[in-house]
Amino acid sequence: MDALPYIQNYNNKVIVVKYGGNAMTNDELKQAVMSDIVLLSLVGIKVVLVHGGGPEISDMLKRLGIESHFVNGLRYTDKDTIDIVKMVLAGKVNKELVALLAEHKGNAVGLCGIDGRMLIAEKAEGENGEDLGFVGNIKRVNTKPITDALNNGCIPVIATVACGLDGQTYNVNADTAASRIAAELGAENLILMTDIAGLLRDKNNPDTLIPFVNVSEVPFMKRQGIISGGMIPKIDCCVEAVRRGVKKTSIIDGRVPHSILIEILSSEGIGTQFK
Repeated sequence: MDALPYIQNYNNKVIVVKYGGNAMTNDELKQAVMSDIVLLSLVGIKVVLVHGGGPEISDMLKRLGIESHFVNGLRYTDKDTIDIVKMVLAGKVNKELVALLAEHKGNAVGLCGIDGRMLIAEKAEGENGEDLGFVGNIKRVNTKPITDALNNGCIPVIATVACGLDGQTYNVNADTAASRIAAELGAENLILMTDIAGLLRDKNNPDTLIPFVNVSEVPFMKRQGIISGGMIPKIDCCVEAVRRGVKKTSIIDGRVPHSILIEILSSEGIGTQFK
């Protein structure tokens, strides 16, 4: 009964979940996430699941004897690597998630950014102009394949590889892709699953969680050092989504079982909300 007002509020609205981190590699957490998504779908909430698969890509490259190379934390993606990225993300990981949702009686369909030219990208560069290979920045989103799936009662599961303006396939950061997809769909909420509790005032103290942040506060928090390191790109995605029209975005701890339900169906939520 406590959840009823939130179910009514989200009924027939879109939420986008970026799935990653420990929740994607721990079998027990994975099962909890899948059951959460199916439950939300069954009560009339339109869920779009966007995923990466960095560990799986690294594992496959290692098995094939291809060395992983990173430039300022971003995977350098050469011709051999982009073929592996397509195979692992759009094939292995994507279809495993669709199968898991089916095990929980969910009606899911696997998609990637190439399907229906859903994600159009251009070649990206590093912060200082470094060559990243076939890594892309999203230029356009064609939402029709996603909305068609939603209107047919399906849960779209999206792997983040994209079509290039030059005909090349590009690897796209899953947080960035989820942010743009949420904005283009006019989503009610974008949820980024991570391996931390949310934004912490003191990154070494989980009790300093900041539950609510106005996007106008973000530049000041960066100057103070509250937002730093790997949180910067994630929070930038949240800010960008809000500025493009998403009602709110949330960074939540995917290590907590059923964290999606706690975030969506309660007043206090579980992580940090950005509005």
